[in-house]
Amino acid sequence: MVFFGFAPCWDIDKPRFFLFQQGFFPFSKKGGTMTDCIFCKIAAGEIDSDKVYEDDSYVAFQDLNPQAPTHILVIPRRHIAAVADLEAADEDLMGGLFRIAAKICKEQGIRDYRLVINNGEGVGQTVFHIHLHVLAGRAFGWPPG
Repeated sequence: MVFFGFAPCWDIDKPRFFLFQQGFFPFSKKGGTMTDCIFCKIAAGEIDSDKVYEDDSYVAFQDLNPQAPTHILVIPRRHIAAVADLEAADEDLMGGLFRIAAKICKEQGIRDYRLVINNGEGVGQTVFHIHLHVLAGRAFGWPPG
């Protein structure tokens, strides 16, 4: 039996909902494991993505549901579900997310961009694998959300 339902996915300005089919839910659920994490699968090369950067520690790829003309996700290969799960030893890993984002933007000639990290369902985290959104190519309001 197959069930259908709606999965929340928040963009910068308003919530949206996407239809998902049970068993094919594209987002790692809160409390999910590395084996069911879509970003772990992308990092491992098990799922295709439009990659813009890759090294031994990080992968960056185009968001499948872009909220701006440029919407890139930068992820560590190591699975950490959320910012709240970070430990002191993760400082370099997190700094690397920002260094990679700056490098990508410089290489693509992007001067103005917004960087976003969500922590928790209440603020729009839908994939529970730390990731940095790189958004550019349109005006953004302040405050966000």
